Amino acid sequence: MEYLQELGYLGLFISSFLSATLIPLSPEIVLSVLIAKGFSIPISIFIATMGNWFGSILTYYIGKIGDWKKIEKYFKIKREKVLNLKYKIDKYGSFIAFFSWMPFLGDLLALSLGFFKVNFMKVVIWMLIGKTIRFIVVSFFIYYGIEIIF
Repeated sequence: MEYLQELGYLGLFISSFLSATLIPLSPEIVLSVLIAKGFSIPISIFIATMGNWFGSILTYYIGKIGDWKKIEKYFKIKREKVLNLKYKIDKYGSFIAFFSWMPFLGDLLALSLGFFKVNFMKVVIWMLIGKTIRFIVVSFFIYYGIEIIF
C-alpha cells in the first residue's frame, strides 16, 4: 500500500481500480494520504471514482462472460451467491448497480449484473453515480477529520 501512496494520483487510480475487481484493497487509505499531503481534493475524487468505476466495469464484463470455473477459481465466488441475487436484480434492475460502491458486496453485485446481462448503459450510469457520491463523502470526512486532528 505504501508503494501505491508514493505513486500519487497513479497509485490512487490503481488502488481504486483493483479494489473494484474483487481484490481486497482500500483506496481510502491512499486517498487519505494524498489529501493529507495536500493533493487536490477534486482531482483525487475524480481519479478515485474513475479507477473504481473502470474496475467495476471490468467485473461486470467478467460476470457477462460467465465462465464459472474461472470465476470460482480466481475470485473464490460460488455460483450460488450470484444466483441468490437474482431476485433482487429482477426486482430492482440496473438501479442495484448504485450500490456497487459497497465493499465486497459491490463487487458481487457488479459480477451478478454482468452475469444476468442487465442493460450495460444503465448499469454503468448507476455505478458512476454511486461511486462518485462515495468518494465525495469519503473525501469530506477525510479532509475534515484531518482538520480536526491537526
